[in-house]
Amino acid sequence: MAIRTYKPTTPGRRHRRDLVRSEITRRRPEKSLTRVLKKHSGRNSAGKITVRHQGGRQKRLYRTIDFKRNKYDIPARVAVIEYDPNRTANIALLIYADGEKRYILAPDELKINQIILASTEAPLQPGNALPLAKIPVGMPIHNLELRPGKGGQMVRSAGNSAVIRSKDKGYASVKLPSGEVRLISEKCCATIGGLGNKDIKNIKLGKAGRKRLMGWRPAVRGVAMHPGAHPHGGGEGRSGIGMSSPKSPWGKRTLGKKTRKRKKYSDKLIIKRRK
Repeated sequence: MAIRTYKPTTPGRRHRRDLVRSEITRRRPEKSLTRVLKKHSGRNSAGKITVRHQGGRQKRLYRTIDFKRNKYDIPARVAVIEYDPNRTANIALLIYADGEKRYILAPDELKINQIILASTEAPLQPGNALPLAKIPVGMPIHNLELRPGKGGQMVRSAGNSAVIRSKDKGYASVKLPSGEVRLISEKCCATIGGLGNKDIKNIKLGKAGRKRLMGWRPAVRGVAMHPGAHPHGGGEGRSGIGMSSPKSPWGKRTLGKKTRKRKKYSDKLIIKRRK
């Protein structure tokens, strides 16, 4: 995918870099598969901010994605490949033999009018969904389930793929993009191939205004605040944090703090942590 650069006619254009989205074949989404994405600006049902640094953004339509791929043994044709503002990966519109339409994540090398299938006997080509038991070792996969029938939960962002390393006693050892190696039941499904849109990491927004249109508000450093707003605040002139360990705005230690909640079922299946 090519990168588009601009002449420095303005400060915002000087460093801006965009993708030439030549693989996108339609601009408007399928109306029956979209709904208005409500804007909460980081607030919960009580109106309190629970996620900081979120604010006003452009209106968006949410595209309903088929992560479960549970329409088995019915071939589908890839009608169009579209841009999705809600995720980094592109999406593909499938039209099944019975007329139903669904969106899926678009893997790399997926072509228009290609026929894809979700089945235990599907060919090993990008876009087909199979149980891990039917996918050979070393094959790149994405949209990976953690529990059979729940739908893909992992490896869903642009340019990512996981790899099956081995199989034993009903479990497959899968290496995830983070470097973590974990056991996943062979009954879980995954989609063949790595996700496309790899060059999205090369985009440079160029100016703060584009980030604001995406819903991101500025993040202020704690040391720049007054002492009533943050434990790092206060002091004469520029000063450090002035304590043994950095703190969150609510006084909790943040240096080396574990953010992952304890999950007994999931933890025992991890062979190698990403660190």
